[in-house]
Amino acid sequence: MFITFEGVEGCGKTTQVALLAAQLKRRGVAVLETREPGGSPVGPEIRRLLLAEGRHLGPATELLLYGAERAEHVAKVIRPALERGELVVCDRYGDATRAYQAFGRGLPRDLVEAVHSLATGGLEPDLTLWITVPVTASLTRARDRNLKHPNGEGRFEAEELAFHERVGAGYAALAAEFPERIVPVDGEGSSEEVAARVFELVERRLGL
Repeated sequence: MFITFEGVEGCGKTTQVALLAAQLKRRGVAVLETREPGGSPVGPEIRRLLLAEGRHLGPATELLLYGAERAEHVAKVIRPALERGELVVCDRYGDATRAYQAFGRGLPRDLVEAVHSLATGGLEPDLTLWITVPVTASLTRARDRNLKHPNGEGRFEAEELAFHERVGAGYAALAAEFPERIVPVDGEGSSEEVAARVFELVERRLGL
């Protein structure tokens, strides 16, 4: 099974990926935990290009870099793990590209889909958990996090609020477009409370 987590900056999805993977491992499930960008052998280098603060990339360049990293990620990490019978949990995947590059940047959706399809060979998640939080609150959280724990990856957090609102609206539109796959999860509350909501949904899908 292939599970992805999505959401705007600061929604808490990275924490939820780690908590879900740990919970599944305790249940004896073979889990591969990964992320985009950064999960492929060349991912760390591409991640630095995409997320470095102060870097200016055109929307098409951004899209193609994400596509290049995803192609390597799918071919060398995700598909092999699925073929081994492992459950893959990934922090961001194709819906992030749709939300950020199509809805956020305004690139044509058919162009975004073409790059995604080429990169993945048609591999889509079985389940996508969309962590929902108000955009203004999540963005404030993300920016505060970067101030307290700077890692040089604040390029998207530096974008104007209007950009993040378009991304948030994009996720809502995608959830309406793919209701069987994309499931909203209330991201309000403690990380443990959100994790309980996440695990209940996954438990139901897996029949644990």
